[in-house]
Amino acid sequence: MDGMGQNQNIMEYETVALDDADSALVVIDQTKLPAVTELLRLHTAQEIWDAIYLLKVRGAPAIGVAAAFGIYLLAKGINTEDYDTFYRKFCEYQDYLNSARPTAVNLSWALNRMARVCVENRTLPVAEIKRRLRETAQTMKEEDIRVCRAIGEHGLSLVRPGDGILTHCNAGQLATCKYGTATAPIYLGQERGYHFRVYADETRPLLQGARLTAYELQASGVDVTLICDNMCAAVMRNGWINAVFVGCDRVAANGDVANKIGTSVVAAVAERYHVPFYVCAPTSTIDRNTPTGADIVIEERPAREVTDMWYGQPVAPAGVKVYNPAFDVTDNELVTAIVTEYGVLRPPYEAAFRRLFDTQKERL
Repeated sequence: MDGMGQNQNIMEYETVALDDADSALVVIDQTKLPAVTELLRLHTAQEIWDAIYLLKVRGAPAIGVAAAFGIYLLAKGINTEDYDTFYRKFCEYQDYLNSARPTAVNLSWALNRMARVCVENRTLPVAEIKRRLRETAQTMKEEDIRVCRAIGEHGLSLVRPGDGILTHCNAGQLATCKYGTATAPIYLGQERGYHFRVYADETRPLLQGARLTAYELQASGVDVTLICDNMCAAVMRNGWINAVFVGCDRVAANGDVANKIGTSVVAAVAERYHVPFYVCAPTSTIDRNTPTGADIVIEERPAREVTDMWYGQPVAPAGVKVYNPAFDVTDNELVTAIVTEYGVLRPPYEAAFRRLFDTQKERL
């Protein structure tokens, strides 16, 4: 691990990087931000799994890219020229990494894409398959940057200079390779002098909004105000919010959206105060094999994240029962639009997704 100078702007770091010479996946340890900026160098399957599970690297797009680089490095270390032996071990690594976070579809999407490289090139030497795995992982990182910028352009068309924007959790640069998803319109607007007023929910229990979103927006010069999660209704009632932008970890076929816990509350409040609620979703997060939000597996986290993780001593009585889901599902009727890299999709979402993916097939 590398401790970094505190004078360097967090936006100057790469969220996820590959050091091929050292056979290392390099990520920012997001559990220590904003107090400490530390780069982790991950070499083993256990280290990579732990980093994903423990939220040292987090955010659906960043998890996907980290998994792609990670499984490439693990495949690189499989010492055999026999394809069947190589692929059997590859699948073991794939299944293991995929078990780290069940809700974020980008994890399985990225690992499945890397597995296809192995299958489609099975007649080639194993060394060549490894080279193509590296190329594919690097391509996925470059694609993520392009996708986030495109989402930013489309999202920017939905707001006006000077608008107040509320966001929940962290769907910023720290959750992707650059720009973020929900923050991409904010960053592009900042570049163009839009002077947005941004309100960031703290996002309990892990405080990604406070520790990460507020941190990176402030570092970028954005006018950002941190609010507690239970203040979203107050700022909307005051007329300070013109739009809500959030990211997501999985979109069901009917347009239900799984995102960080508390998102559905923001959506319900936004509907009450007639504030448009926009979900910024790369098409890689749209899971047409999951019919509705009820079919999404919701990850549950350890109780200590609620009772004592951020405090000098426990703030809850010993032995109290804790329910700590990492995500909730926002019903599609509360989602004004879904912003993808290909454009803004509006209800009914099943038909919108069908048109989107049919159009993409025609382009191939």
